[in-house]
Amino acid sequence: MKSKYIIGAMVALLALCTPNTIAQETTGMKEFTLEDLNFGGTNYRNMIPGNRRLTWWGDQLVRLEASECYLVDKKTGKETVFFTLDDVNEWLGGTPDNGLRSLSGARFPYADQSVVLINYGGERRLVDFKQHKQVWSQCNADELQASSFNTVSRHTAFVDGDQLYFRPADGGKDIQLTTDGSREIVYGRSVHRDEFGIHSGLFWSPDGMRLAFYRMDQSMVADYPQVNLFPRIAAHEPDKYPMAGETSHEVTVGVYDVATGTTLYLKAGDPKDRYFTNVAWSPDSKTIYIFELNRDQNDCRLVSYDAATGNRIAELYRETDAKYVEPQHPIVFLPWDDTKFVLQSQKDGYNHLYLFDKAGNELRQLTDGDWVVMNVVGFNTSRKSIIISSNECSPIQCNTWEVSVATGKRTLLDNGEGWHTPSLSGSGRYVADSYQTPTVPRNIEIADVKTRKHTAYYESPNPWEGYKVPQFSCGTVKAADGTTDLYWRMVRPADFDETKKYPTVVYVYGGPHAHNVDARWNYSSRSWETYMAQKGYILFILDNRGSENRGKEFEQATFRQLGQQEMRDQMCGVEYLKSLPYVDADRIGVHGWSYGGFMTISLMTNYPDVFKVGVAGGPVIDWKWYEVMYGERYMDTPQANPEGYAKCSLLPKAKDLKGKLQIITGYNDPTVVPQHCLMFIEECIKAGTQPDFFAYPGEGHNMMGHKSVHLHERITQYFEDYLK
Repeated sequence: MKSKYIIGAMVALLALCTPNTIAQETTGMKEFTLEDLNFGGTNYRNMIPGNRRLTWWGDQLVRLEASECYLVDKKTGKETVFFTLDDVNEWLGGTPDNGLRSLSGARFPYADQSVVLINYGGERRLVDFKQHKQVWSQCNADELQASSFNTVSRHTAFVDGDQLYFRPADGGKDIQLTTDGSREIVYGRSVHRDEFGIHSGLFWSPDGMRLAFYRMDQSMVADYPQVNLFPRIAAHEPDKYPMAGETSHEVTVGVYDVATGTTLYLKAGDPKDRYFTNVAWSPDSKTIYIFELNRDQNDCRLVSYDAATGNRIAELYRETDAKYVEPQHPIVFLPWDDTKFVLQSQKDGYNHLYLFDKAGNELRQLTDGDWVVMNVVGFNTSRKSIIISSNECSPIQCNTWEVSVATGKRTLLDNGEGWHTPSLSGSGRYVADSYQTPTVPRNIEIADVKTRKHTAYYESPNPWEGYKVPQFSCGTVKAADGTTDLYWRMVRPADFDETKKYPTVVYVYGGPHAHNVDARWNYSSRSWETYMAQKGYILFILDNRGSENRGKEFEQATFRQLGQQEMRDQMCGVEYLKSLPYVDADRIGVHGWSYGGFMTISLMTNYPDVFKVGVAGGPVIDWKWYEVMYGERYMDTPQANPEGYAKCSLLPKAKDLKGKLQIITGYNDPTVVPQHCLMFIEECIKAGTQPDFFAYPGEGHNMMGHKSVHLHERITQYFEDYLK
């Protein structure tokens, strides 16, 4: 049975999704520029919703500004000055000219100590704000290749010049832990190309006395020949790039013991064609837990290791799947019971929480339903509960819930609307709840988990006040299977007139681990859509099967045939567009980047009579040129799935190009390497078709800084030239 909160949220959502066909009064209102809207623009910071930089000191909420820190009263939302930048500089003996410049990065790592952690003068410093003095310092390593600081031991691990180092808390001499680090032997950094939830390579034990770290041997991986064009004589600067079906790197996990000064490696066996991910520690710092995955990515095992010897202890959990298993989260032990841990899995069809004992026995499933646990925010120890984010209220929402470990009972902690980003206090008693809805730029409330009371704290003004704001709407169409609901967003001009015919651009991504439509401000509309609507276009965005947060069956519908089901679903959206009297079916365009670039060219060449103009950025052309981990998860290897690779390749489709297509790439893209678009152009040359091509020298997979403004000017102009 749905709770009253969920029913209310769904009613509100349906009301918001109803298209508004009444033209807005726009006389005298300002128009947007790309300098306003684009993240590289000169006025962009003034055009995004306001926010508050918040952090927790235990259960005390602190707002950080460059020149002051404020304590926030959780019952009233009122602020009082905690201390100022001038105060800290006075305590440190600094001056306005050579002192600390900002408090915005301050942290309060100890709930029971009156100290603030800051970076100043090349050092990491702890300053006692009650005694008004510095109590500890250490040379900072944050600007090196990688670093990790443990607040318990105050030790630091870092990578510099490809070598791994240990920096003791007492200010002693740095200890070099490795000597063979290089571009081929990589220490302490992210491995497996940031797949499987990996974002770092250094993992301190809870007590800060042992360091687990990745060692990646990629000497056997082929180089992709990137070239630096900026020197007088262009320089060869290759990337290691393991392509699908080719030789991949080999990863091992090392452990440095601070007490003994020794390093060992976990005895996990031959690392060839295996993935090691989601490193976790036991609360007593004696055991390491790792998810181990075969190269086929259909057999996942949770294995424990003795951190003192490296010996394998036990296999605690195993999950297999006919398609793929994708571990994304390390296990987490209950703070009040170090004999039990929480594991996340999609094994019942949706990502949910399961309770295990440390022997590997599954005790019970903690959450269940046709919805997804999106994040474990933290724990409330006194109530023995878990705070989670999920889309239980709606597939396009993210809401905060408390889950009782004992009973599994779920209690909604927010207003049941929109998209919430919670920050939990030290004990789990309070939540700083930052949220947006389609009509709310940003509000922040302070929620008491125990009493369920909410305190209004901050309401962002509308940064687009006084501008010609387009009309944003949301709805659903059925997928190509005839049963699955797909969510769409539409952006129409501010002065939209339903008696007119409008050129329409389909913006598409469509790939795994992403979505475009949700219940944030303006339904998460991209700023470029606003710019195009201002120029008289309708924008249409649909999340097809294969995108995230809709469960395993929804996500795995594209297995071994990327682009095929996605195109069918996108065409269901196009058929809906054609049913609208104000959409000009003879002027439909398509644009996307990365996976969306792949989808753009797929749609342009498979439905050449539907899409008149397309702009494809950083497109995948043939999955045999994409990297091992991602590519083989969704496509298997080219050797095992030759039919699928052939079906999905866009090379044979070059001859079918009919409309105007512009391909754009970063010349030094390390993600979708330029070989993709260049080989497609080669096939177009052979076939006599005529795409346009533009490259950004020195840029990667996305254009950075003000070059992004240039990029979106170029994309816009292409549609202006050929679609309007």
